[in-house]
Amino acid sequence: MDEDQLAERLDVLRTEHRDLDAAIDALRQAGSSDQLQIARLKRRKLRLRDEIVAIEDALIPDIIA
Repeated sequence: MDEDQLAERLDVLRTEHRDLDAAIDALRQAGSSDQLQIARLKRRKLRLRDEIVAIEDALIPDIIA
């Protein structure tokens, strides 16, 4: 992937990460007792965060001090 594609992918992942965060909060505030669903959403959110960090690392060049 080139930088433009990585930047687009990064935007999509960040949006999905925010959406998952909102969904988790909504389930908690609604008093949902479906802990399995909440746990699945949290795991997906963590995987997204890992991918976001990997893309950010690829986009930011290493600077030798």
